Amino acid sequence: MKFRNATLDDLESIHQIETVCFPPNEAASFDSFSKRLQVFPNHFWLLEDEGQLIGFINGMVTSNKTIVDEMFANADLHNENGSWQSIFGIAVLPAFRRKGYAEKLINHLIEKSKEQNRTGVTLTCKDYLIPYYKKFGFIDLGISKSVHGGEVWHDMIIKF
Repeated sequence: MKFRNATLDDLESIHQIETVCFPPNEAASFDSFSKRLQVFPNHFWLLEDEGQLIGFINGMVTSNKTIVDEMFANADLHNENGSWQSIFGIAVLPAFRRKGYAEKLINHLIEKSKEQNRTGVTLTCKDYLIPYYKKFGFIDLGISKSVHGGEVWHDMIIKF
């Protein structure tokens, strides 16, 4: 298995995985991924096994402790000098789920964030995923102001 940064050449595959893994109201668009890959490709990691894309994790760097909806729509809000690495999404193909690949992606992002001397990592999640993220050391800050996709989210952070 190997991690690598995504490129525009991966755009179609990334978008296909996203549409399989997320409902339409939550899934990032093709154009959104294109912009992310142009603005912050060094914060968009793929996990491959023998050349097959298994999944990915991505998010911009920000000075915000929590994610706001505008970040999903505007990749130009990325601030390479920001203190927080965000997680916009983690997606693993259904055939590879429940095998620890999402965990590998999260740990990889945390490791890279520490190497880059970030303050920590911020994400939003639905309430049923709170226990999953807590096992990595994330703490729940409560209901998020984000209403992305018309859903209720929790702000979670891990501080280094």
